Amino acid sequence: MAGGTRGAGRAIAVCLGAAGAFVYVTGRSTRGHPATAGRPETIEETVAMIRAQRGEAVAIRVDHTVEREVRRLFSRIDRERDGRLDILVNDIWGGEELTEWGVPPWELSWARGRQLIERAVFSHILTNRYGVPLLVRRRSGLVIEVTDGAHYRYRGSLFYDLVKMTVIRLAYDLAEEFREAGLRRVSAVAVTPGFLRSEFMLDQFGVREDNWKDAIPKAKHWYASETPYFVGKAVSELASDPNVHRRSGRVVGSWTLAKRYGFRDVDGTRPDWGKVFPA
Repeated sequence: MAGGTRGAGRAIAVCLGAAGAFVYVTGRSTRGHPATAGRPETIEETVAMIRAQRGEAVAIRVDHTVEREVRRLFSRIDRERDGRLDILVNDIWGGEELTEWGVPPWELSWARGRQLIERAVFSHILTNRYGVPLLVRRRSGLVIEVTDGAHYRYRGSLFYDLVKMTVIRLAYDLAEEFREAGLRRVSAVAVTPGFLRSEFMLDQFGVREDNWKDAIPKAKHWYASETPYFVGKAVSELASDPNVHRRSGRVVGSWTLAKRYGFRDVDGTRPDWGKVFPA
C-alpha cells in the first residue's frame, strides 16, 4: 500500500488487510516524525488498525520519490514474500499544502507545481518501475492507481488536474503494455472515490465523522460525500474479482463498483457521486 498514512490509502490498506491480504503500509509519516505539517496520522497507526481487525501488516517508512528507498522496499517484499506481490496500490499524494485553489495558471507557483508533480506523478512511476516487475514475473496481479474523478473535465487547479489525470493515464498505459506482452492476468485500473470525508476534509470543515452532516451548509455536495472505507471496499472487491482484467485500463468510481459488487459504506449508506457529478 504505497501511501497508506491517511485518507483513501489508509482505508484501502485496512480493507485489504481485513480481506486477508498481508499489507506493506508505506508512507513518510512515522511515529514522532510527521511528514505533513498539521497532520498527526502515521503508517504505524494504519498497521494498528489492520491488526485490530486480525489482519497482518507491517509499516515501512518510504519516500516514494527516492529511488533507493523504493528499490529497497520491493527487494524486501521480494525476499520476505518469495517474490509474491498480488496487488500494488499507488495512492501517494502529499499535495495538500502544494495545491493552489482559485489561482489562474499564469499566477501559480511553479516551484510548488514542480514538487506536486514529483510527489503525485513521478512517485507513482517510480513505484511501478520497481513493483510491477514482481507482478510480471508471476504473470499475475493488479495495479491500482488512485485518482480523483472518473471524468475528463477540469478539476479547478492546473497542477491538481494534471496529476489526477496523469495517474488515470498511467493505468491505461500499463494496461496496454500488459496486453502487448501477453500478460492477460496482470491488470491496471484507476479508481476514484467521490467527495471524500478524509481526516483532512473533516478538519477543514470543523466536524468529525459522527457529526459530518453539520458541515452540509458549508460545502456544496457534501451531503453526497463518502467515508474513505467506501473506496477501500471498492479496491478490496476489485482485488478479489477473477474478471478484473475486463476493467484494465479504465477509470472507475467507488459508487459504480458499489453497485456492481453490492457493498455499502460503513454507515450503511450507498453514496452515488456519479449522480451528483456525472462523467
